[in-house]
Order: sequence, then structure tokens, then C-alpha cells
Amino acid sequence: MLLSVIFLIFISLGLPDSLLGSGWPTMQKAFAVPSSYAGYVSMSISFMTILSALVSPRMIRRFRTQWIVIVSILLTVIGLIGFSFSTSYWMLFLFVVPYGLGAGAIDASVNHYVASHYSSAVMNFLHCFYGVGAVISPNIMALALRYADWEQGYRWTAFIQMGILIVCVLSLPLWKNHGSAAGEGAEAGAGIRESVKVPGVIPTLIAFFAYCSGEATCFLWTSSYFAGAKTGLTNGMIASFGSLIFGGLMFGRLLSGIVSNRLGDRLLIRIGISVELVGIVMVMLPIENYIPAAIGFVIIGTGMGPVYPAIQHMAPVNFGERYSASVIGLQMASAYLGSTLMPMVFGHLQQSFGIVIMPYYLLVFAVMNFVLLERTYRVLKRKEGER
Repeated sequence: MLLSVIFLIFISLGLPDSLLGSGWPTMQKAFAVPSSYAGYVSMSISFMTILSALVSPRMIRRFRTQWIVIVSILLTVIGLIGFSFSTSYWMLFLFVVPYGLGAGAIDASVNHYVASHYSSAVMNFLHCFYGVGAVISPNIMALALRYADWEQGYRWTAFIQMGILIVCVLSLPLWKNHGSAAGEGAEAGAGIRESVKVPGVIPTLIAFFAYCSGEATCFLWTSSYFAGAKTGLTNGMIASFGSLIFGGLMFGRLLSGIVSNRLGDRLLIRIGISVELVGIVMVMLPIENYIPAAIGFVIIGTGMGPVYPAIQHMAPVNFGERYSASVIGLQMASAYLGSTLMPMVFGHLQQSFGIVIMPYYLLVFAVMNFVLLERTYRVLKRKEGER
């Protein structure tokens, strides 16, 4: 029963992440701002998420996971409702605070809990359900654009979050039945300053930065890529294409959940990045029709699928239970730093060179991710040899 609730929590994690990207081509016109301005909103949300991720180890030590979850979902509901009532571009920045703060704390705390208590297969299946949430919301936005307006897309998503929040509140006795599990081991955990000195942590953080830079760029700019690089598409179709990357993520994590216990986290990551590269090449193909690019983005998402949960799940094994909470918090901060900066950087680059450079931009981060993780493995292997 508790695991079922955690699956629902992961759906709630995905719901807010894809709304801005799928709704932005229409929101941009409503606010009369350049397309690159999406990057500033995304950057502000991610900045708040970084702050909450950095304090998450302390929160995990002080509060039970279930209370962090409930407060975090409530904050995202406030952010979503606030976006839906924003009538000017500047108003969005009033609500990025609860929007972002809610995401970081819940992400770090639930990932730490799952990495400490469940297998790699469960971690992948859970992150697959993150993809379910992230696929649902662009289609909610597409329906809103077809029958109402973009504001309703945010509002309808907020209503779903409210339903999940009610379930989480009702599930409190389930967490209590698990005794001290929700904060287990946190008291003995190391702090961030101590954890960052552990061999292998720094390249892992940079690799996570690279992965999330590519992922967040896809989240925010996939719909805009089709709007700018392909012709003959309606606003509803363009908005729905924002779900391509999330559908791929969901499929990749579903497959990974089936095979992860046999293959292991490291091999899964290697296979995933290789598949991602195939998808990037498909998007690069100079074909006017949108179908090859659409398939390419699904393949990119499929390849990305196992990378995020595998890196998270490896933290207790690679660095030990003492450091895992702080390392995962640092990973979250590094991830959201990439999510903060690099989609905005791409926004300015595409204004100068065109949206068609998107697959080349993604290629850089995929290669960085692979190289840095391989370096981490060598550092850890050397560390094990010294024992």
C-alpha cells in the first residue's frame, strides 16, 4: 500500500515539469515576449529547486519523508494555481517560488528513501511513473488549448495535484506502520561539505549536471523545435509533441525496471546513453516531414530513461549510507543547476542560430554525461583497490 502511494507521488513529481514547455508557444504570444523568455521562467523555478535540494539533507534529518511530501505537493499546487491566474509575464515570477521549492525537497527526500529501501528495478519503475505524470500534463495543455486556453491547462493540472495531495494525507497511517523507516539513518548522515570531498562525487555531480541540461532542454524546447523547424502543424499538435520526450522516458524506465536487477545500474546507463545518441542522430536528419524527428525525440527519451534513476540508486552503494542523503541532495542541486542555466543558454543560442541547432546541443551533453560517469567508475574502482 505504501509503495502504491509512492508511485502516485512520482506521478505528481512529473506533472508540473512539462507544462511550461508545452504551453510556452501560446503563452509567449499571450504575454507578447520573445521565445527565449521561457528560459528565465525555467531558470527561476530551477533556482528555487536548487535551494530546497541543498537544504534537503537537513530536512531529511529533522522531518519524516511523508511530511516533506505533503508540504511540497501543497507548494506546487499553489504555484500551478498562481501560474493559471497570471495575466502578465512578470506575474509568473511571483509563483516560481512555491513552484520550485516544492519540487526540490520532495525529489531529494523520496529518491533518498527509495534508494535506501528498494531495488534498482523499483527505482526505475517509480521514475517510469514520473514519466506518466510528465506525459499527462502536455496532453492536458493540448486539450486546454483546443477547448479553452493555456491558463486552464495549469488549473486542471493543479486539480490533479490536489487529488494526489488528499491521497498522501490519507496515507499517513501507512507511513506510521513502517516505524522509523521514513527517516532511517539520517541522524548519522554526513553533511554536504564532508560529502563533496568523497572521491567520485564531483565527476558524478558534473555528469548529473550534463544529463539534466539535455533533459531540461528537451522538456522546455521540444514543442518549440517543432513550431520552428517543421511546418503545417496546429498549436494543439505542437503542444502535444511536448510529451514525446516524456513518453520515451516512461518507456525507457519501464524497460529498465524489467532488466535492471540483471544488468546493473552501470550497464543500464551505458546502454541508455547509446540509445540516446541514436535518437539525436534521427532528429539531425535533414527531412522536412516531422515524423522522423518525432520518433527521434521518443528514442532520446527512451535512452535517457534509465540514467537519472540509476545514478540516484547507485549513491548508497558507491558512497555509503553515511553520505547517500547529502550526495543525493547535491545531485539534485547539480541537476537543477543544469536545468536552470542550460535551457536559458539554448534559448539565446537558438535566437542567433535557429532552433535547428537543438540536436547538436543535446549531443554535447550526452557525450559529457558518458565521459564523466566513466571517469567516476574508474575513481571508485581505484578507491576499492586501495582498501
